Amino acid sequence: MPTLTVTVGNHDHLNERTCRRIEAAQDGEELKDAQPVLNFSSYAELNRLLSPANLELLETIAQHSPESISATAELVDRDYKQVHRNLTELADIGVIEFDEMGPGQPKQPLLAYDGLEIDIPFTPSDEDVNPVAP
Repeated sequence: MPTLTVTVGNHDHLNERTCRRIEAAQDGEELKDAQPVLNFSSYAELNRLLSPANLELLETIAQHSPESISATAELVDRDYKQVHRNLTELADIGVIEFDEMGPGQPKQPLLAYDGLEIDIPFTPSDEDVNPVAP
């Protein structure tokens, strides 16, 4: 599994990287180092991903491979509805996936990546990324 690079408000850098990779591919270069990138437009959005509750869920999935959302909720000792909402949010942004066994069967949460790499440049940007107080 690859590592997911997470960035905030760095659209220009991502566009430049994408253009360079497209040019390299058009020139016939082999692109072995493709790394998925998830970009948030604000620190508040990043903060939602990195919330203690979400990080606990990701760690629990990695360590225990729960067979369902219910089993995950039991492992973290939280309400099913909260865990379902958090896991759905993580699936919507592509950090986890659900293995659906079929209609009426439990959905197993699976990690889509083996880790997160946070890339936040501290250089001035024209973009407003809405800082979050510590």
